[in-house]
Amino acid sequence: MDINLNGKVALVTGVGPNIGSGLALMLGKYGAKVACNDVRPEVADAAVERLRRNDIEAMAIPGDVGDEEQVKAYIQKVVDAWGHIDILVNCAGIDGGASVLEFDGASWSRQIQVNLSGNFFNTKWVGRQMVEKGIKGSIICIVSTAGWQGRANSVGYCSSKGGIIQFVRASAMDLAPYGIRINSFTPTATQVDNPEMIAARATAGGGAGGAMGGFPDPGNTPRANAGGQEQHFRTGGSADFASMSPLGELPTPTDYGHVVAWLCSDYARLITGSDYAVDSGALAKYWPYVPPTEKLGPLPLVEMDVTEA
Repeated sequence: MDINLNGKVALVTGVGPNIGSGLALMLGKYGAKVACNDVRPEVADAAVERLRRNDIEAMAIPGDVGDEEQVKAYIQKVVDAWGHIDILVNCAGIDGGASVLEFDGASWSRQIQVNLSGNFFNTKWVGRQMVEKGIKGSIICIVSTAGWQGRANSVGYCSSKGGIIQFVRASAMDLAPYGIRINSFTPTATQVDNPEMIAARATAGGGAGGAMGGFPDPGNTPRANAGGQEQHFRTGGSADFASMSPLGELPTPTDYGHVVAWLCSDYARLITGSDYAVDSGALAKYWPYVPPTEKLGPLPLVEMDVTEA
């Protein structure tokens, strides 16, 4: 099966250097032109440079996914430059947060606005463009294993990611009559494979490997209450994600990109309203099961980035 996105135009939001940049790169490696969005212009520019080093046509479209007018503006910029949009990947999000006992209202609202409303605004306006131009496109919304399971100190993140699951199902019913498909994709704690990030970590003395999935240390951290007095809320301990995964290795953005590219291709023409997880077996695992220490591990990664670390 030859996945071919030649001639297609993709828009990826939240192209930070790990997952977002990796998904943008992979869509480009499979043939698409890619518009790279991030609220930070320098991050969008860095993603574009990475894609261009890999001979991918790309453009930067910075903007806040939580602001509907900004969303409309950067979508129009893509349409003006390339004529249409065939693929949308909603990747932008704010991770982390706090306990339900401590999270402040402003932070809750901002996290929901970016993580959930951002999916709505982009899907709405890219979807309208698809309908107007008769494009039977594909939309992917990025969830998280934290959208399916509870995670301490992440009440806003878990709530917003869980909401995306139902947003996709409902939107699938609205978009199906137009031949537009929308699905969700579930990553987990993620191993870095961006050569620039690996090199930067090595230079900083942090080593070349490690996970970068936005999983904060959930230890008992003292926080100030409204009166300024320190309180210690019980939250739980940290985990070695790789050793706890059944396959024994954390996925990379490249692993995600192979699946997302396939979902965006014509081979997945009848798949809509579904979720696909690449999580090394994390969600399938019964909660008290501890995988054996010695594991053979998965097949080698099929790499795509030609950049030298």
